[in-house]
Amino acid sequence: MSYSTSNVVDNSELVLTKIVLYYPRGLGQNYSTAVNLNFSNLQRGPSRTRVLSIGTGNGGLGQTNPHGVGNRDGGVIIDHGSRRKESNLMLNEFVDMFRERTGYAIVEPAHMELADPSIQDVFNSCVEQGANRVIVSPFFLLPGRHWKQDIPSLTAEAAKEHPGVSYMVTAPLGLHPLLVDVMNDRINHCLSHVAGDASECAVCVGTGKWQLH
Repeated sequence: MSYSTSNVVDNSELVLTKIVLYYPRGLGQNYSTAVNLNFSNLQRGPSRTRVLSIGTGNGGLGQTNPHGVGNRDGGVIIDHGSRRKESNLMLNEFVDMFRERTGYAIVEPAHMELADPSIQDVFNSCVEQGANRVIVSPFFLLPGRHWKQDIPSLTAEAAKEHPGVSYMVTAPLGLHPLLVDVMNDRINHCLSHVAGDASECAVCVGTGKWQLH
């Protein structure tokens, strides 16, 4: 399935009104469907662009995955953990964003080490909330020892207290094409900030790290 837009937006005036979804032949339905936009889903990103989120199921943009997350699945988004409190709190903010965008019933943050809550804590919490399957998703960029060994080992240990509850560890973020957009957005926002045309973003606020040397 692909999509196109009508009434394109610019950076100053929001005029986008419709998205048309194109389905491949053989699905037994109309080949295109116009979707009315919910403007509450529109947010302004750091580089003064408009970001549109469409919630049509938990399989991604415009599709529903029949094997996707259900109401009795517990999602655990885990990062490395930091001695810096502000960094750990950012994971909480990300999980809040993730929960709101996806509509998943049970999603909790966890830290691999150095900070609480641990995988054990959050695995227990998911089961207490009714999960009969726990999906651990590493908030890591590339596969390494933590993804290959440490997180699976910690998750297996946590699962021992809950026989009958299945679990899995998903792939890290990896080479997803959307990460190209994220990286480009960060670069452009930092350049705009150095030029005095944008404020600090939440990632670096108060650190004084955005400087041109």
